[in-house]
Amino acid sequence: MQATEAKPLHNIDEGLYSRQLYVLGHEAMKKMSESNVLIIGLNGLGCEIAKNVVLAGVKSVTLYDPNPVELRDLATQFYLTEADIGKLRANVTAPRLAELNQYVPVSVFQGGLTPGDIAGYKCVVVTSMPLSEQLNLSDFAHKNDIRFISTRTHGLFGMVFNDFGKSFTVVDTTGEEPITGMIETIDINPDGECVVTCLGEARHGLSNGDFVTFSKVKGLEGLNDCGPLEVKVTSPHSFSVGKVAVTGEHKPGGVFEQVKMPVTLHFKSLREALQEPEYLITDFAKFDRPAQLHIGFQALERFCVSHGTWPRPRNEADAAEVLRYAHEINDAWAQKTELNDDLLRQLAYQAQGDLSPMIAVFGGIVAQEVLKSVTNKFMPINNFMYFDSLESLPREFNPTEEEVAATGSRYDGQIAVFGKCFQRLIEGYRQFLVGSGAIGCEMLKNWAMMGIGTGETGSIKITDMDTIEKSNLNRQFLFRPKDVGKLKSETAAAAVTAMNPDLKGKITIYQDPVGEGTEHVFDDVFFEGLDCVTNALDNIKARRYMDSRCVYYGLPLLESGTLGTKGNTQVVVPFLTESYSDSQDPEEKNIPTCTLKNFPNAIEHTIQWARDLFEGLFTQSPQEVNQYLGNPNYLDLTDSNQRHDVAATIYSCLVEKRPKSFEDCIQLARMRFQDYYHNTIKQLLYSFPPDARTNSGDLFWSPPKQQPTPITFDSADPLHIDFIEATANLFAAIYGLKGTCDRDYIAKVAGAIQVPEFVPKSNVKIKVNDDDADEQPGEDEDSMELESVEDKLPPPSSLPGFQMIPAEFEKDDDTNFHIDFITAASNLRAKNYGIDLASRHKTKQIAGKIIPAIATTTALVTGLVCLELYKIIHDFHNGEQVSEKHTIEDYKNGFVNLALPFIGFSEPFPPHYREVKGKKFSNWDKIFISNDLTINELIEHIERVYGVTISSISSGVKMMYSVWFGPMHEPRKTMKISEVYEKVMGQPTPAHIKRVVLDVGADDENEEDVDLPQLVVKIRN
Repeated sequence: MQATEAKPLHNIDEGLYSRQLYVLGHEAMKKMSESNVLIIGLNGLGCEIAKNVVLAGVKSVTLYDPNPVELRDLATQFYLTEADIGKLRANVTAPRLAELNQYVPVSVFQGGLTPGDIAGYKCVVVTSMPLSEQLNLSDFAHKNDIRFISTRTHGLFGMVFNDFGKSFTVVDTTGEEPITGMIETIDINPDGECVVTCLGEARHGLSNGDFVTFSKVKGLEGLNDCGPLEVKVTSPHSFSVGKVAVTGEHKPGGVFEQVKMPVTLHFKSLREALQEPEYLITDFAKFDRPAQLHIGFQALERFCVSHGTWPRPRNEADAAEVLRYAHEINDAWAQKTELNDDLLRQLAYQAQGDLSPMIAVFGGIVAQEVLKSVTNKFMPINNFMYFDSLESLPREFNPTEEEVAATGSRYDGQIAVFGKCFQRLIEGYRQFLVGSGAIGCEMLKNWAMMGIGTGETGSIKITDMDTIEKSNLNRQFLFRPKDVGKLKSETAAAAVTAMNPDLKGKITIYQDPVGEGTEHVFDDVFFEGLDCVTNALDNIKARRYMDSRCVYYGLPLLESGTLGTKGNTQVVVPFLTESYSDSQDPEEKNIPTCTLKNFPNAIEHTIQWARDLFEGLFTQSPQEVNQYLGNPNYLDLTDSNQRHDVAATIYSCLVEKRPKSFEDCIQLARMRFQDYYHNTIKQLLYSFPPDARTNSGDLFWSPPKQQPTPITFDSADPLHIDFIEATANLFAAIYGLKGTCDRDYIAKVAGAIQVPEFVPKSNVKIKVNDDDADEQPGEDEDSMELESVEDKLPPPSSLPGFQMIPAEFEKDDDTNFHIDFITAASNLRAKNYGIDLASRHKTKQIAGKIIPAIATTTALVTGLVCLELYKIIHDFHNGEQVSEKHTIEDYKNGFVNLALPFIGFSEPFPPHYREVKGKKFSNWDKIFISNDLTINELIEHIERVYGVTISSISSGVKMMYSVWFGPMHEPRKTMKISEVYEKVMGQPTPAHIKRVVLDVGADDENEEDVDLPQLVVKIRN
């Protein structure tokens, strides 16, 4: 056995696996680190699965493949080169896979493989092996509780089969966070059942058969001690938990929490499942296909056994033989199904096809099934899944056998499906990739295998301003530890060029963000030289901007995103579909300010409070001090409503509380502790005592408000010292002082500090609702002191060279105390309010707004995108018109959740049309004006052609002309568009702007608003 050394995984490297940990959790990761995986067959599919499994972090991966490298392997096997031809595939691939993860040893199984040889593995994956041998392996695996997976692809067809044993327990079927909710009432109905109603008519989100537990319930305290109780939904806001032996009368309040109950599955062996299959449906528009493909794949196997090879592309005799086998198998099958000969003929035609997008799709799916098999987390496929993407073929596609015959190139696997002419279109394609992170890396790998942009007229342009970080290495597989700190775009381009040398000189790198500020870089010439744009972005603003550019230039856009095991793809086709911005997710709800400041009831509230506290103390305050030191007039430039607060902050930082030593920093931290967790809470309880009532007579401290309790500092409490240590070190950092992690020393100093006794102030106004007037200090506040604080500020000239060092929040540096501070600050506040504490890991995710991510989903999503790209390439290339374009029914938006598992598709929505004087327009339509007209000429032209009355003309937020401005805008009517544009912009028009986009306000003869398309006016050549 040839092995590649790897570092043992004693503890999980959270710096490397951080994003994946938020998908799988620590327990699943530990199970993975104890699991050995065997992958049989190092074709493109085997390599893709191995890549994803190695990145995930199992204990070890062993490869078995006695076959030598052939030229056709290069169609999808990205770790092989022409120099490897003739060498053993596994031997060549193993060291390259091992580079992906230092914690996962990758070895090669040498010699013949027998069923007994798989005994030491938790999971076995077969991608290339005769069915008769697979059956023997499967039988052995089934008897010995070894997870067995079989998978393969043929062109645009693919399948996967799972056998996880006679009894397989899934501990978490969805991966979703357990649902929690606050309780308003718990009543006993006439049948003796406990009926729970959520606070404030909130939706509980539970389903029949879910289980919940209770906590903090008063009056019916017995519920708090019950085990999981089964839910029966009675309304969107209430549910029953059946008859429970509890007595008493419920008092408002309490919390319910969903409990994940284990589910036991029973799998069949491959031998049994071939006769009694079950199918995971991936496209309900093709509901009848899985059974047909189940027969078709067996027919291909029979053909291969008979001829020693797969059917030849578009060979009618071979296809006829496959059809004959299919009907024979079907006729002898107890579950005989109706066969579509055209479908099975396509399967035969594509048997030798090898497509990178399909490899990515199944490589992502199967790798996630491997992880399920060793972690018992998420619901596995039980037992077959078949999938096809025949819509990716050109419409009316009927090539000759010669057209799809091998050419002796690395693209022969793709030519076998799409033909030589289409391959030339692929190679001549001009793509723009926005972003080269996880999705970008996978996309570039797929493109390199497909040959995108490798032809004479082809090109790939990439922009990404980010540099590589350690946490990227778990998913962005083109990067290695040695690349940390380098530009993503440059490194990714170099990596895929090494995979396919045909890309040499065909990739152009940019380091610019996309937006209005870089339109001199990505100008008309740039966009007019593209065929398609693919987004690999992680923010909505940039996505919407690129969508607007594609709509403006009439370019197709491929959009995708992932969130843990979930993913989506969207294809935007000019004039055929709606654009990305036409449909938007609802905006994220903000936490009310009064909830954050005084009345938190969930850990998310305390974490956001702590995050804001970090920003105020360690970022904004030092920034304000530095601006004051750099500009003596800084306060004069400050908003009058904030001037005093800013001056007070500067005075505090420079005079009143400026530390000179680390002991002073500990003093500052100790006083902050006292203020936040003791004094502020005592003041709140003084203003609203426990027995306080609202105007309606209800207790003030009723759900969702939770009555807080002050915390008394204890130097022996680890959480208290966590806060002091992090806070003191952060103060030291912003003042340029040396800190320490000596907790005994910190506890000793903090424990000896004398803290003044706090006396609550009278007449302090505290906001209960965000609509209330702002909070006011008590009347005993020294107003004269407030007014004179500016007079006490030291002049900047008295502090020459002094600058504070603002903290730039960085969630992935475990040595900077940023997450440590937020965790301690949040958990102390949670203790104040009786909220369950959060781990540092969870706090980091919420405070850092980390998006859970895993390589499996990314691979699947990019594969689906590239299946749509085949359609786009056919329909849009080099500006040429295609007679038989795909219809909207051919295009697919994808929605996946590998945890369930769910893979579904829908047709894109068509664009929204509006009608003006009998003419229909969508957002894709523009009114092009080829000359730099005057405003008056433009108005006359539009009014004449469209029969409307123009009332205003604007560009963006700038008003160029309006009838409402009367005499002020009258002179503009005789000015050229270009002249008015320069006037309202207040500067000369940059040379790269050759056209301006105008929005017009118009009315019809009934004085009703008319929504005309945007005007595009050419102002220079």
